[in-house]
Amino acid sequence: MDPNATPTSTGTDGKVRGSGNGLALFVIASCQLMVVLDITIVNIALPHIQTALGFSTESLSWVVNAYTLTFGGLLLLGGRTGDILGRKRVFIFGVLLFGLASLLGGFAQNAGQLMAARALQGVGGAIASPTSLALITTTFREGPARNRAFGVFAAVSAGGGAIGLLAGGILVEWLNWRWVLFVNVPIAVLIAVMASKVIRESARHPGHFDLAGALLSTLGMVSLVYGFIRAAQDGWRDPLTLGSFGAAVVLLTLFVLNERRSPQPITPLHMFADRNRAGTYGIMLMLACAIFGMFFFLTLFVQNVLGFSPLQAGLAFLPVSVMIAVAAGTASQLLPRFGPKPFMVTGALCCAAGLGWLTLTDIHSTYLGSILGPMLVFATGMGLQFVSLTLMALSNVPDRESGAASGLLNTTQQVGGSLGLSILVTVFGTVSRNEAKDVVPGFLRTATAEQKAFLLRTGQLPKPWSDQVLTSGISAAFVVAAVFTLIGAVIALLVIQVRASDLERLQGNHTPTKV
Repeated sequence: MDPNATPTSTGTDGKVRGSGNGLALFVIASCQLMVVLDITIVNIALPHIQTALGFSTESLSWVVNAYTLTFGGLLLLGGRTGDILGRKRVFIFGVLLFGLASLLGGFAQNAGQLMAARALQGVGGAIASPTSLALITTTFREGPARNRAFGVFAAVSAGGGAIGLLAGGILVEWLNWRWVLFVNVPIAVLIAVMASKVIRESARHPGHFDLAGALLSTLGMVSLVYGFIRAAQDGWRDPLTLGSFGAAVVLLTLFVLNERRSPQPITPLHMFADRNRAGTYGIMLMLACAIFGMFFFLTLFVQNVLGFSPLQAGLAFLPVSVMIAVAAGTASQLLPRFGPKPFMVTGALCCAAGLGWLTLTDIHSTYLGSILGPMLVFATGMGLQFVSLTLMALSNVPDRESGAASGLLNTTQQVGGSLGLSILVTVFGTVSRNEAKDVVPGFLRTATAEQKAFLLRTGQLPKPWSDQVLTSGISAAFVVAAVFTLIGAVIALLVIQVRASDLERLQGNHTPTKV
């Protein structure tokens, strides 16, 4: 037993009992919040980073992509590492690595140093995030206690992006861009110290690392995520885009073949044999496709069209986090009675309704009149779905495989986000270019000499014509995002089945799965 374990009693199922559970959940949720909000907190600071470190417009996206690439590529390996080496020690290592990378990034003096630090942050996040989710299964027994813990975790996972926008706005306006990275350092140290005191080490499951599987999955996922990133920047016909996807297909096919033969695979393929779990991964994929796009395009709209400052933009998204927390808390309380399917279906339909409402946005829209309402509807759907999906993905999973299951869920979310954003950016670009062609003749007839000179000098239309083009592309992107969530609703309706044993497990009346 870990000498730093919390002195609480342990039940026959191996789960920790005692007052330390609340602090353990606080530590786990804080880690997830730190990792998730880091994806968006940097977005607000990008213009300041570009000026300070001399990034070109084309290379600036790699401040985000460097993190996304390593985070998405290493999630499967990170989850499995905790299963084999012990989740507490792996969790603490991942958190401290994330903090160290944040410190290095804050001191970066050029573009290369910052991108290297961001890539290292992704490594730390890929280790900490799936391990933190798996720790819930070893800290809380199945039933109401675990449902509430998953509710908190889901609310943090879904709402962290909005909180990151707010935190980024505050730090950039009141301090400077470096503090969007420095802020992680004391948080990471505090999480690591508290984790050593309040989290009990999980059992180490004897085994060896599936090195071939780890290498193939990492390279395959990196190729896949890079392909999506490249597609969003240079189009789907770009040679490097096609080459990345081709490499991903080959590597991931070899990965599946390797996992079928390996006695101790990094990703047990039998997890997909359960239709509920397979359906859960499909729904999460569709939801992530929509979420990343919604935050991306609404951030553009409120800053470029409505003229919000970074801090105002962050505050504009704060109600999203509040509504997600309310919806996730409600779902976690009602899950034992109704099961996850109603919340999956209803949540997906709420997301579709919110996105459908956002398609009506135009250059005359206001925040209170056109943005806040659909954001709250969408946030309600996110809260209902995230807690249900998180719980279903880890339901009936043996303790020794919970890290792998967590890694799969995180990977699905990351790949879905990258896939969805690349598709939506492509739709946005196509519609915006077509709209610009339609707008230019009218612009040339009515524009002043100064406005025409601006077009010749920059190659961009001035306001309000540029706002019209931007809004047209954003509305089209929201249409496609709504389709993603409707596909998720169909999967939930047709694939997910609530069994009597599922309800017993949610109510805490089922024998835990330990083998």
